[in-house]
Formats: sequence, structure tokens, C-alpha cells
Amino acid sequence: MNYKEALEYIDGVSWLGSRPGLERITALLEKLGNPQEKLKYVHIAGTNGKGSCAAMTASVLKAAGYRTGLFTSPYLFRFNERMQINGEPIGDETLAELVTEIRPLADAMEDHPTEFELMTAVALLWYLREHCDIVVLEVGLGGRLDATNAIPAPACAVIMNIGLDHTAILGDTVEKIAAEKAGIIKPGCAVALYQQTAGVEAVVREKCAAVGASLHTADFSQIAPEFDSLEGQVFSYKGQPYAIPLLGAHQLKNAAVVLEVVEILRARGWILEQDAVEHGLYAVSWPARFELVREEPPFVVDGGHNPQCAETVADNLRRYFPGQKHVLLVGVLADKDYESLFDILDPAADEYVCVTPASTRALPAAELAEFLSRYGKPVTVCEDIPAGVEAAAAAAGEDGVACAVGSLYMAGAVRACLGMY
Repeated sequence: MNYKEALEYIDGVSWLGSRPGLERITALLEKLGNPQEKLKYVHIAGTNGKGSCAAMTASVLKAAGYRTGLFTSPYLFRFNERMQINGEPIGDETLAELVTEIRPLADAMEDHPTEFELMTAVALLWYLREHCDIVVLEVGLGGRLDATNAIPAPACAVIMNIGLDHTAILGDTVEKIAAEKAGIIKPGCAVALYQQTAGVEAVVREKCAAVGASLHTADFSQIAPEFDSLEGQVFSYKGQPYAIPLLGAHQLKNAAVVLEVVEILRARGWILEQDAVEHGLYAVSWPARFELVREEPPFVVDGGHNPQCAETVADNLRRYFPGQKHVLLVGVLADKDYESLFDILDPAADEYVCVTPASTRALPAAELAEFLSRYGKPVTVCEDIPAGVEAAAAAAGEDGVACAVGSLYMAGAVRACLGMY
């Protein structure tokens, strides 16, 4: 099986969709010799910020000299981005070889693994064979029944910011969702927690107490911003200075959680010198998170797709581009809460350009435009993403800013149109 055939096979089981449960992934990993049991982990769950946290944590561990695996989803441009070692995605030939090896085992199972379960198995097998010292593992959906939760107790479990998303699967309150995400907390691990609502924190504390896991909550009152520009941010946390290239006040909070992860790992014997931590944070790359992909005229790409993300995008547009015209290039998935998304975004928007993201779940651009007409602002419909990028840039002009937002499934294509691959 070559690379193209491997991707076709993976795509061929996408009809199975997301089916929470650990039975399939556990059975498949057992057939592979349980590679997950021979690795160390930082396991990250949450509604928002888990990808940024994962990227920063992996960057710090790499800077400290550890061979570090990183597992995230979805990808922006190429499928291989979902699994990396020290910042390098899995090679085409290696991915094809691993899928070829796993396919007969998966196909022989009466209850066939889903696409995400297959990719989790591929990644864990790859990390083991490449002798990773530690793997930073981002949960796909929820936590308790997510395929990544087939791992043993991680060195550190992380619970990032929790909001209302995937409510049909995870629950209709943040407390119910928190309970699902706290399912990654196991006996013998320590927990880093993003500071949030009292109800969410109570759920996490209860889970930690039940399994005997120590809890370390980031203290956002200890964050002191010192410099903020389109080049990045300088801040201190608990009196120690740091710099990150990621934009937005929320990224300082995400970084604070990462610094709690660092303290947990240090206490468990991992050698993380302060200069490595500082360098790792400064060197992190995490595209499509309020990313300035073009400076003149400015064009920003953000993969935000829920109300919590919308709040950060709206805040960042006001923060970094005050008094300028804000043109939003937008595309959404039909099953997302896009009404709440745009209720939050609209006060920061002057004009909209609508496109259809590359997903079978996408809301057609014309339907989105009809919805957006309620806000009484100019709306343009474009037949594809390249046309949308051109229209948004033209509408923003030399003195405004164009910002793509609404779906990570659109972000990669927008970045490619602007020469970022």
C-alpha cells in the first residue's frame, strides 16, 4: 500500500464517524502488542486551548532535549501533520507502511475501528518504534471515551478551558462536559488545570480526589503582561519572564497552564532547565490561531469555531487592529453553534465574505450569507476559498484587516492561498 492508497483506506472508514468507546481501540492496540503501555505521556483535554497547550508543551520538551511525540487534530494542510516527532510530521512512506501493517488487523475486527482510532493506533506504534521519550497527546473528543484514553496513567493530565461544544455527545452543561473530559485523570497521575468556573473546578477536584491525583491549578492572577504586539508577547508568570509568538491574552493563560505542566514534570524527575523552558515557549509554532499570515495589508487566519473562540477573535481584532475596518472571511460547519459564534463576532465585524469549508458537514456559503443578513452588514458570497481570500482582501483595502474565522477546515486552504504551507 502506497501513501495515496493509505489515505484512501483511512478516508474509506470515515463513514463510521465518531463513536465514543474504548473497546475498539483497546482491541486493536492489543493486536499490536500494546505499544501505548511502553510510552510516557502528557495527555490534554479541553474545549479550547488544548492544541496551543500541546504545541507549547511539546516545544518545551524538545528544547529540553527530549525526543517528543505530538498528536493533534485536525490538520491544516496535510494529513501527516496530525502526528509529529520533534516538530517533524510523519513521512509519507512511514505512514503508508504503518497503515499497511495495521489494516488486516483492523479489517478482521467485527466492530471496525473508526478513522480516529486507526490514526491513534498508527501514531502510538510510530512513537514507540521511534523511541520517543514522551508523547504530548491531544484528546480528539471529550476524554473519558476518547480513543487516546486507552493509554495508561500519564505523567501529567491537563484540563484546558471548558465550554459548550459537542453537547449532543458530551452533555448540555459545562459541568457535564467537564466530567467527560476529567475522564483522562487516572490513579498515579498529576493534573494541571486551566483556571475556570467554580462548577468546572469542583468537578475536576472531585475526580482528582477519587483517584488520588494531585491537582495544580494555574493562577491567572500571577500573569503580568509586559509587552504585546503583532510580533508576540512578553509576560511574567509567578515572577519569571517569558516570551511567546502567539497572540492574544488567552495565550498567556494557556502558557500559564504549560508552566504548571513543567513544574509537575520537574517534580516527577524530568529535567527541564529554565533556559530550555523559555526557549521552548519562544520557539513554538501553532498556525491558524489568530495568526498574522500577511503583514501588508494584514490578513489573519484563525481556526476558531465556537463561542469561546469567537470571544478571543473579537477581542484580538480590537486589540491589534483598533479603529480599522474588519472584514471577516467566514465559513462554518452546519452542526456547529454558528448563531452564537456570530452574535459574539458581529460587533467586531464591518463586512462579511462567505465561503464553504472543505467538509461534508459544511454549511453552504449562500445559506450562511442568508443567516448573516440579519446583522445588516455587507455580505458577499464566493464560489470557493481562493475567490473568498481575494474578495476579503479587496474589501479590507490597504487600511483594513481581513480575518478568516469559523472553521479549521477552512484555515489550511486560506493559508495556502496566502503562500503558507
